[in-house]
Amino acid sequence: MITGQRRVGKSYILLQLIDEITLIHPDANIIYINLEINEFEIIRTHTALYQYVSSKLQEGVPNFLLVDEIQEVKSFELCLRSLLAESKCDIFCTGSNAHMLSGELATTLSGRYIQFPIYSLSYTEFLEFHKLSNVTESLIQYLKLGGMPYLIHTGLESEVAMEYLRNVNSTILLKDVVARENIRNVSFLENLTAFLADNTIVFYHLSILANTSNRNNNWYLLKPY
Repeated sequence: MITGQRRVGKSYILLQLIDEITLIHPDANIIYINLEINEFEIIRTHTALYQYVSSKLQEGVPNFLLVDEIQEVKSFELCLRSLLAESKCDIFCTGSNAHMLSGELATTLSGRYIQFPIYSLSYTEFLEFHKLSNVTESLIQYLKLGGMPYLIHTGLESEVAMEYLRNVNSTILLKDVVARENIRNVSFLENLTAFLADNTIVFYHLSILANTSNRNNNWYLLKPY
């Protein structure tokens, strides 16, 4: 299981795995499914995924299943458990942390998977990626923009980079937090995350945050966020 926040490069690592598999097993049957493209729109349930994979399996050769954004399939873990129990193929999947690290997944596939967490670029990787020297200005850019790989396409000096990061932040909040946790007061969540991001060096207790966010010291109202 390749896990990590959105847009850290999980999909590219999956494609690199295909290249590695091809080198090691030239005769391998590789079943690649990218659930973000229309070609695989019909695969949205665990039964549909199982039926599709079963139709693509070949006998007499190693079979590898690689699924990108597998959280788009409802109850996908049931399909993976069945395929693993039947020893039909080796499986590599990517997905966002909000779904892949959930309690349901850990319960259903307990002891049957290995997690490979993917992170954004480290400072050293950031320098290499953008061909920068290790100087104070580069460190400031890294602290300001972070290590999202896609910044190589936007550039580090443009407003486009900041707009891209704002969009990533909004996507994570809306899809991985609001939707999953059924958050109702989205604007408050956005303000809270912005406040915490601006004050990262301070330790906060719920009661202090409640007072700061004008929640009249009702810390229990803040706890779900």
